[in-house]
Amino acid sequence: MIIEDYDFGTIKIDGKVYKKDLIILPNKIVENWIREEGHFLQVQDLFEIFGTNLEILIIGTGAYGLMKVSEDLIKKLKDMEIDYHISNTFDAVKKFNEIENKIKAGAFHLTC
Repeated sequence: MIIEDYDFGTIKIDGKVYKKDLIILPNKIVENWIREEGHFLQVQDLFEIFGTNLEILIIGTGAYGLMKVSEDLIKKLKDMEIDYHISNTFDAVKKFNEIENKIKAGAFHLTC
């Protein structure tokens, strides 16, 4: 999947525009992604990714980077030997599109 465009509150993937946070998995998109604590990303918020053979997870923390990532999530990713990249969503989109030849997923907060 290719992310064609991102701007505050919207993301375009393979021709379709989404206006809610989402997770991109290797074979599907999880729309309307809601986290247990809004701007704090935790292990339980990403249960969809842990059943895959994921090699890298890209996390977009919002246009201004306001979503925080728990240390427990980072530890779990390391324990599972999943590489990760955490940045504001503008940079995360670029990184997601740059990655080739790896099983990847993306978790994108689209607003703040």
